[in-house]
Amino acid sequence: MTTLLLELPPKLYERLAQEAKEVGDSVQVVAQRTLEERFGLTPASEREQVWEALQLAGLLTELGPEMIERAGRSTASLEEVQAAFDRSEGKPLSEIVIEMRGPKG
Repeated sequence: MTTLLLELPPKLYERLAQEAKEVGDSVQVVAQRTLEERFGLTPASEREQVWEALQLAGLLTELGPEMIERAGRSTASLEEVQAAFDRSEGKPLSEIVIEMRGPKG
C-alpha cells in the first residue's frame, strides 16, 4: 500500500473526524473509504478475497457442463441426502482429515 500525506483545510478535517467518530473508525480509514467509493474501487469482501485466492490456487473451480447437467437431474431432497449420510458407517470425513493432518506443532 502507498502512503499519501495530505494537507487539509481545518473544516474538511473536522468533517472527517466527526464521521470517523460516528462510525467508530479512524480518520485515515474514513478518508480511504471515501476515496474508494468515489473512484469505484471498493475492496472485495473477505468472502470474495478467499474465493479468489482459492481459485488462483486451483482449489476452487466452477462446475463444468456435465456436473451442472447432473445436478439438474438430481431428485434427492436435502432430508434424503442427510438420511443417507446418517446411515453410513465409519468416521466422519472431518475426523479423517484431522487424522491425516497429524499432530499439531
